Amino acid sequence: MNQLFTQREGHGPTNGTTTSIAEGVSQAVHNNPTLYEQLLSNPLFTGGFGLACIGAVVRYGSVGVRSAASLLRERILVNMEVQRNDASFPWFLEWITQHHATRQQNGAGGWMERLAPRLHHLQAHTRMDAMGDPSGKKKVVFSLLPGLGRSFLYFRGAWIAVTRERVGRAFDSNGVPFESIRFTTLYRHRFVLDDMFREAHLRASRVVEGKMVVYTSTSAMGWAVDGPPMPRKPFDSVVLARNKAEFILNDVKGFLSERQLYLNRGIRYTRGYLLHGPPGTGKTSYVEALAGALEYNIAMLSLSQRGLTDDRLKLLLRNLPADTIVLLEDADAAFNNRRQADGDGYAGANVTFSGLLNALDGVGVGEGRIVFMTTNFIDRLDPGLVRPGRVDKVIELGNVDTDQAARLWERYYGEKDVDGKMKDEFVQRLADLDLLGSVSPAQIQGLYLDNKYNPRGAIEMVETLKKSR
Repeated sequence: MNQLFTQREGHGPTNGTTTSIAEGVSQAVHNNPTLYEQLLSNPLFTGGFGLACIGAVVRYGSVGVRSAASLLRERILVNMEVQRNDASFPWFLEWITQHHATRQQNGAGGWMERLAPRLHHLQAHTRMDAMGDPSGKKKVVFSLLPGLGRSFLYFRGAWIAVTRERVGRAFDSNGVPFESIRFTTLYRHRFVLDDMFREAHLRASRVVEGKMVVYTSTSAMGWAVDGPPMPRKPFDSVVLARNKAEFILNDVKGFLSERQLYLNRGIRYTRGYLLHGPPGTGKTSYVEALAGALEYNIAMLSLSQRGLTDDRLKLLLRNLPADTIVLLEDADAAFNNRRQADGDGYAGANVTFSGLLNALDGVGVGEGRIVFMTTNFIDRLDPGLVRPGRVDKVIELGNVDTDQAARLWERYYGEKDVDGKMKDEFVQRLADLDLLGSVSPAQIQGLYLDNKYNPRGAIEMVETLKKSR
């Protein structure tokens, strides 16, 4: 060190002295490495840092791949989802089953279709045939529908993935699980989804062709099909007093043909009818026959149904199935409830008088709606109900008169009583016993059914009607 300072005091350091300083600095750096150099020289740190870098690359790389795949799916695929509460849900289930069965039976499709996943998860659907067989026994009809899971089908040159899935363990108020069917295909084949919908609807229409579908209300604020489609009741099978059946039919047909007239004049396009009379006079049966003549279906609703409220009634009448007549039975029930609630806190059905009126002609009433109400006790109805706009026609269906008795006889025994002599004898017998106007068509029909092939026996049993009054 003395030498170093001595040299600085002189004329400056020599070359040898400069070299000694550089070597000293280098040795100092080597003996005291920086933090960065120390980390790089640590094998634990370099290994962990490398793994972290690799993990980050993998993670963000996978996110990028998923995002790219999702974007690619959105660009090249199209999805159509059908919820269980949609009317087309059962159409598609039946159509998928039929489509697979038809192609398998015909041996259609190439090797790709044969290797594609088939319907291995099936769901059994069983019902009783309402018509039964000639022996009188009901026929059990069952079908196998696609169950939960995924399958593929080939339709009009396009592959379609079909996924039926259940949303967790959620159930609606009827205990039915929430389900959906999702159809996925290439975007360029999206038009086959429209064709598939039309074909499924056409098949469903053929199943109910010439038949009547009956709907009932559900606690899920909607309508559900009540049993299999039924054969339509012949219009002439219900014998009313002269011209009444034809009068109502012509009035309904006129209403259906005058939609534009109602709209042009700002009149609400709805029609209401009230059928009243004693039990067994054909009120409900006539509505069924009328629906058959119009090729309409029926939505049945009882105002005394447990759990029916004003809001639910309004929602049901607003969301009717197409081409459907509403049949409100026991129209007097709502007014019974009103009177009893005022007196002793009646806790039955919750439909009120004002609730029924609002459902019939309040804001948001469904267009083209036809409502038939029935009651055995018209005197229990509030006069405010029967004004036009709520009830446009009030028709009484009474007990059997002379004309009805004769026409009922002709319908059952016309082929066996060609000259009509037994018919006249039967009608006269009713008159002699003072039964005309006091027995219902249902009672006369019951007498005929007890003597299906024996008109003479029906005449001899007329007196039993007097005992049953």
